[in-house]
Amino acid sequence: MRVFTAVIEKCPDTGLYVGFVPGFSGAHSQGKTLDELNINLKEVIEMLLEDGEPDLEGEFVGVQNVVVA
Repeated sequence: MRVFTAVIEKCPDTGLYVGFVPGFSGAHSQGKTLDELNINLKEVIEMLLEDGEPDLEGEFVGVQNVVVA
């Protein structure tokens, strides 16, 4: 079992949730709900893994708040 961390945003124009796995080329999708997005991302990642282990270009570390006066 593998666990991938996805970054998720909500598009203000379409209202869709958009997600991608940092550093994993092609691992991105969208959905009307967070559950739908999770299912779609899972399907995309499973499809990409059929070609073998990904050569990850980066690793998700976390988020950071930046305060600007």
